[in-house]
Amino acid sequence: MATKWDNDEDLLRLREYLRIRSVHPDIDYYDCVKFLKQQADSLGLSVNVSEPVERKPVVVITWQGTQPDLPAILLNSHMDVVPVYEENWKYPPFEAHVTDDGWIYSRGVQDMKSVGMMHLEAVRRLKQAGVKLKRTVHISFVPDEEIGGTEGMKAFSESQEFLKLNVGFALDESIPSDSPNTFIAHNGERTGRQIKITCKGEPAHGALIVSATAGEKIHYIISKFMELREREKKKYESGAQLGDVTTINLTQLGGGIQVNVLPEQLSVSFDIRISPHEDHDAFENMILDWCKEAGDNVTMEYYVKNPQVKSTDIGERSNFWKAVHKTVVGMGLGIECVICPGVTDARYVRLRGIPVIGFSPLLNTPLLLHAHNERVHVDEFKRGIDVMEEVVKAVANV
Repeated sequence: MATKWDNDEDLLRLREYLRIRSVHPDIDYYDCVKFLKQQADSLGLSVNVSEPVERKPVVVITWQGTQPDLPAILLNSHMDVVPVYEENWKYPPFEAHVTDDGWIYSRGVQDMKSVGMMHLEAVRRLKQAGVKLKRTVHISFVPDEEIGGTEGMKAFSESQEFLKLNVGFALDESIPSDSPNTFIAHNGERTGRQIKITCKGEPAHGALIVSATAGEKIHYIISKFMELREREKKKYESGAQLGDVTTINLTQLGGGIQVNVLPEQLSVSFDIRISPHEDHDAFENMILDWCKEAGDNVTMEYYVKNPQVKSTDIGERSNFWKAVHKTVVGMGLGIECVICPGVTDARYVRLRGIPVIGFSPLLNTPLLLHAHNERVHVDEFKRGIDVMEEVVKAVANV
């Protein structure tokens, strides 16, 4: 059935991108590459495709500024999307269906293909209006963000291709806002660390009472983590932003061979997201002290030990953030900058010493990242382009 949106060019391009099944696992990214090359051609812009990791292409579309020696602006998004349970969707998740009342249903429409298209459409409008920007603008599309970005932005950010872009400031993703007038931005992220603690003891008959068992040791460890978890939970319940608290979740238990045998060893695993306000070295030392206090033969190992990444400054000397903030407020809207509770590709760019703000300009939108029936309203997508156009113009002229 035809709708009033069927001939909207902005929307047609978004829907074409959304229909590309760049979904994990085993993604073939080359349909995305083909689509993005077509967009670059339609804009009259140069495009470069590199593969820091084989079959993991990175697409960079470049609009050269009038002062190309200035550090450039990077508008980054990722091409990949998470898997779906199609039976739970109101409309097929890769059809990019638009309802009569304007809702676009599609996997990736929030996270984050709509934002990548806002970057492109903003540049399209600026070029069509004959606007000239001081700084060069690079629009990048990277793979594998949804599985950690190791072979995506991490590899790209460490490459000579990235170094040649001369990036001085970047925009990446945040989350949609359900507010009618206030966007959510991110200037930093918590540090994800996943650990396993193993407690060893002497095996014995389950009818005995002996000391220094693996069970006693693991009880001590779990108690310490749960006490810390409760303290952080109270901070959150008292109004702290999720990104400002450290989350600790017990996710796996292992060990034992039979119910009437005291085990030689037991293990417990935790998923931890450390607030950027924490001293990360002191946090690690606290856990090591707990292991010593629990008894002999208690050890900690990391599944994942991400480095601490310094948050982007949003103080008085932060000219790029001030440009973003002034632009949004000047449009009669608000913007709240908080720590991202999860992780994005922005962390790899920040590790290069480059300031990054996560910004997905979507209002009146239910938070459905990775959820069934992910959707964005056409009006909010188009307003997002309006906002992105002004933001790009502002930061590229700083």
